Amino acid sequence: MFSSDAILGFLFISLICVGLMGNLVLFMLYIDTFLTQSCLKKPIDVIFIHLTLVNVLTILFKMMPDVMSFFGERYFLDDVGCKATLYLYRVTRGLSICTTAFLSVFQAITINPLNSKWAWLKSKLSMCIYPSFLFFWVINLLIYIHIIETVRARNNFTFAGPGYYTVHCQTSQLEHHYSMAFLNAMVIRDLFFVILMMWSSIYMVTLLYKHRQRSQHVHSLSLSPQSSPEIKATHTILLLVGCFVFFYCLNDFIAFYLFYLPKKNPEMERITAIISSCYPSLCPFVLMKNKLSKLTSFLSRMTITFSQRTFSR
Repeated sequence: MFSSDAILGFLFISLICVGLMGNLVLFMLYIDTFLTQSCLKKPIDVIFIHLTLVNVLTILFKMMPDVMSFFGERYFLDDVGCKATLYLYRVTRGLSICTTAFLSVFQAITINPLNSKWAWLKSKLSMCIYPSFLFFWVINLLIYIHIIETVRARNNFTFAGPGYYTVHCQTSQLEHHYSMAFLNAMVIRDLFFVILMMWSSIYMVTLLYKHRQRSQHVHSLSLSPQSSPEIKATHTILLLVGCFVFFYCLNDFIAFYLFYLPKKNPEMERITAIISSCYPSLCPFVLMKNKLSKLTSFLSRMTITFSQRTFSR
């Protein structure tokens, strides 16, 4: 029989391998499109590239330290290591929220009808991408400065009392008004982007429903219309948003439960780490759903190139 630590360790390592492989393959696929098939690139591809990079950083800064605990390295990080890894993880997690919401809004405006009141935004979309990224980075870097002041290495693994804990790190007490300002800023940001995500998703579902109703009137029953690339991309983004909201809400629910738990439970903390890493690990495979032909072509070209270099030696 396998112990619970062995099972959780296997899940951790599997998620890291699957998540890193999926995100890196997707990243190379988009870069290949930009370099060799520039006629096929779209402005939204830049958002996908940013999201894959954020996912890779989230997996590295969240899961790599936690994996060490399964090999008995409980004191793997010192105070500086805890501050750095937890700060960067929270920043990349915040960037994931912002980028997913931005992706959802971007697609909602892209598929907007020309006679809609939001149609004027279409021509300005591509110019908003890089300023939006800069805004996301700045706001998340500023919000989580609080972590640098409060986080330290964990030296008591059965501490009783409320507080934020990971396998290696814990928060120290700070003045109440600083803690409240940090929590308020984080909650306001999360609520804003999650509401934006949900609003744009509902809007896209409404547009898709109207499109389907219109198609049923135009096409006969014997001719089933093929979905356009924009419609397929919209379905993918809706699925992506659904996955994000599910894992985000589940992770926050467990995190709040652990925050007020009198006695800390290491296994629950590890389960929380796994749940928080599910979205960045599964995200690339959701995005690859509509890119199987491109992925196959890219992998075959990579194989041919590798074979030619091998035989030419």
